[in-house]
Amino acid sequence: MIDKTAGGPSTAPEVSPPPPALAMLTGTAWSELPHFCTDLHNVPDTPDILIGLLDGDHTRRAQEVWNLYRLLLNQERVFPATAPAALVIGALLDDPRMLAEGQWERRAGTRSLRAELLNWLASFADVTRLDAENSVGAPQDLAAARAARPTLHTYVAVFCEDDDPQVREAAVAATALLLADPALAASIPHYAPAVRDVLARSTDSYYRWIARERLETWGEDIADLITAEEEHRAATAQAHELADDPFDEGQEQAIRWLAEQPEDTAALEPPGRWHPDWAAPGRAAPHEPSPEPPTAAQGSAPGYRGPWRIAGDEERHEWTYTPYVGVGPLHFGMALEEITAALGEKASVSSSHYADFRTAGVRALFRRNRLECVAVDALTGPQVRLDGVPLTGCAPSRVENWLAHRTAHGRLMYSPAADPVFPDLGLAIRSQQAGDVNLTRPLFLLYSWLDLWHSLPSQEWNFR
Repeated sequence: MIDKTAGGPSTAPEVSPPPPALAMLTGTAWSELPHFCTDLHNVPDTPDILIGLLDGDHTRRAQEVWNLYRLLLNQERVFPATAPAALVIGALLDDPRMLAEGQWERRAGTRSLRAELLNWLASFADVTRLDAENSVGAPQDLAAARAARPTLHTYVAVFCEDDDPQVREAAVAATALLLADPALAASIPHYAPAVRDVLARSTDSYYRWIARERLETWGEDIADLITAEEEHRAATAQAHELADDPFDEGQEQAIRWLAEQPEDTAALEPPGRWHPDWAAPGRAAPHEPSPEPPTAAQGSAPGYRGPWRIAGDEERHEWTYTPYVGVGPLHFGMALEEITAALGEKASVSSSHYADFRTAGVRALFRRNRLECVAVDALTGPQVRLDGVPLTGCAPSRVENWLAHRTAHGRLMYSPAADPVFPDLGLAIRSQQAGDVNLTRPLFLLYSWLDLWHSLPSQEWNFR
């Protein structure tokens, strides 16, 4: 592993990176360069993430790729460790171990690690184009990220004609976004044809958007690309409408047509300027009256063990929540055995989809055997706080009102069961009954779980 307190390694790394990447890893004072959650329990440091990308086990590689997104580009932000990590990733791209293929957290289908790391570099380049007022990171961190673009371009550009179409598309996408650097402007005419020929024809909607946005910025006519995108969207919408109508004669043909369409592999939440209505979570304006923060329900008498006993404040563990990273001692991506060790308790009920920990008062929900959602029991679970305000065992309307005011400029969704979902926080508030009273059962989750109706198993919907 890498010595994180000094410039060099304390021992030889378990996995040896190629010399350029190793020189960067050992020559960087990572202890002075935090990521989103440096020093939090069970959260890896940047050198461990980068070394893990070369691990022979795909599960470890996939976990570290996901860590790159959640810890080094969290919610369209860069951190002190982000730019140095990007340069190490650039130096890793031509390593033969980058040819390892597998499925990755943010995209459908199978692709090589090289293609997925190029996608991460494209996300990095996209975020560097955001303005400082969009809370993209501290000014010095954003400046360091932008300064890395010319060097990253030299690493990425060599793959723009790669034989692997997924690598080629990801490299062209990253290159197109890196060319936003003024020092690289002279290279735009050289790469513009590839942006039109490769990205504009991609099945990935994010790549097509990059092509239209970049080509228009470079002064090229994109009327044909806009027309093609609109026609594709209209045809898809019409096909879905027909496929959902059992009385329409064209239903079978529409279903076949949809089945023949290639899968859109764009990430569920591409960063940067992909969303026209993108806005950082914001506080309500100072002149707006702030609602009273929620308070936890008063606990039942400690000796009472009836069906609706409510734990008092003194009986609950105190947990904090970091959006899209973890809650209390749990962080997303854990396996069941890691959760068991962190809680010091074996699951009372477990399946491939969820595990209940009755003493702790939490339910862990899984996808591909990795923790992606945590439900906290309203009656006996830990008191989870956000900005010091309790979220567990409160009146649902008070919590919803406070959160809606807190994220006044963010997004608010509702599940079919009318549960409020706050995408900017990775948080949903469900209700749990205690006799005639409803109390908050907070759910802490990843982007891919925001659609509660299709994500939560029946055991969670039926929980009362």
